[in-house]
Amino acid sequence: MSHTMESTEMTTVSAVNTSNTSVNSTTDELKETCKRKSEEKVDPEKSSRGKRRRGGGKKQLRTGERYIPPPQKRNPGVSFSKEHFDETTYYFEGGLRKVRPYYFDFKTYCKGRWIGKSLLDVFSSEFRAEPLEYYVMASKLGRIRLNETPMDDLSVTLRNNDFLRNTVHRHEPPVVGRPLEILEDNGEVLVVDKPASMPVHPCGRFRHNTVIFILGKERGICGLHTVHRLDRLTSGVLLFARTLEVSQKLDVLVRDRQLEKEYVCRVEGEFPEGEIICEEPILVVSFKVGLCRVHPKGKDCRTVFQRLSWNGHSSVVRCLPLTGRTHQIRVHLQFLGYPILNDPVYGSSAWGPQRAKGGLKGMSDDELLKAILEEHRLKESLHLLDIPDEGMVQVSNVRTDVCGKDAQTPQPELLPHVCNSVSSDCTLSDVEQSANQVHSSPALPGAVPGPTDENGDQTKSTESSHLAATNTKDPLCSECKIVRPDPTEKELIMYLHALRYKGPDFEYSTRLPDWAKDDWIED
Repeated sequence: MSHTMESTEMTTVSAVNTSNTSVNSTTDELKETCKRKSEEKVDPEKSSRGKRRRGGGKKQLRTGERYIPPPQKRNPGVSFSKEHFDETTYYFEGGLRKVRPYYFDFKTYCKGRWIGKSLLDVFSSEFRAEPLEYYVMASKLGRIRLNETPMDDLSVTLRNNDFLRNTVHRHEPPVVGRPLEILEDNGEVLVVDKPASMPVHPCGRFRHNTVIFILGKERGICGLHTVHRLDRLTSGVLLFARTLEVSQKLDVLVRDRQLEKEYVCRVEGEFPEGEIICEEPILVVSFKVGLCRVHPKGKDCRTVFQRLSWNGHSSVVRCLPLTGRTHQIRVHLQFLGYPILNDPVYGSSAWGPQRAKGGLKGMSDDELLKAILEEHRLKESLHLLDIPDEGMVQVSNVRTDVCGKDAQTPQPELLPHVCNSVSSDCTLSDVEQSANQVHSSPALPGAVPGPTDENGDQTKSTESSHLAATNTKDPLCSECKIVRPDPTEKELIMYLHALRYKGPDFEYSTRLPDWAKDDWIED
């Protein structure tokens, strides 16, 4: 029995020792694993080398193969800064605010449909606002860069993640020279009285002549959150949130329709007395052009109108838009037969003899777009339309000319005079003569980080990402060779004004414009 007990004790001890050995072994393995992971954290290069040895490293370039840097992350929350504001300067002339022409970089990563195509193919098919010879000449100047390398050979084939930069000479249209008046700035909201003709933010051909840039450049106010927008030709109360939290609160008010908006306008003819309600649905005809009309398939909307005065020729009307559709007030007034007195779009004769009173009849959307473009082209007033350059090309691809013949190719006469077109008297020798001047221009810092080189370092382009503003003429820029009269201040003002914005615990308003007063008479 004693022997049995001893045997059992020995077995037990043996089992315990075996268990301890297993635990110790496991503990050692855990310690080794932790140590290895710790070393990898402390020495990422060592870990990276290990991965490369296992085949997980960067792909080795074959002979003659182009290195394409990885795409850079962009921070969408970054606002405009002093680097952007320093691109050029303002000056005032004839009651207008003008921007001195400046060099600007358009930047884009290679789109999926471009992969496998040459630069020449892409420029000829995707960038049709410019003749192909423009891009050939621009490449000779080093203004076209691929991954920050100047491209004088446009036959290079594009690949995924290629970064394209195109430097252009930019001209902005003038706007009314009236200063921005700040109505309220309490740390939570900034409220301004926006002049007519001035866009809220950069769009189309406008960049510096916008509310956002003027506030940043002249007042040092940046990082604003847009609560709502006003059409470029509309004046009046414009709200910005100072912080993201306030912006979100105001967005809820807008979404729940707790923000009361009051506008005034002057319309053609004698507007009926009493309260007039229009609930016609509005459809966007073209997002690029920003053109809308009443249509059964449109979005529901509601506007309340009330006549304030009548001077024998035109009426001042109070407008309460209870929804926020694009061009809602303008479209509803047109439908009622009382378009805004000087509305360049919805008061246009291109809508037909009745100007779409009661709805557009006997005309397709494409025909309407062409008719509006043609009317303003003949009047040389394309600058009054909110149409980006690329939109002008697309809407004019198929049109009927004055002789009634169908045209299946873009019509150059319908295109606005944009600053990158090569004029007939611009030769390659002119470009080559100016190359040294362009390459030696003082640099302005770029707004968006460019690609990196094969070592992961930021590349340095032979030209700056923003070239210094200059008063000299650019050899590639047809706009530099055109002398056209400035629009008058009156031409840049539409008689629609945001008079008041009211919330549950705030209200902001402006004075009545001169044209909205009872005794105002048309010139």
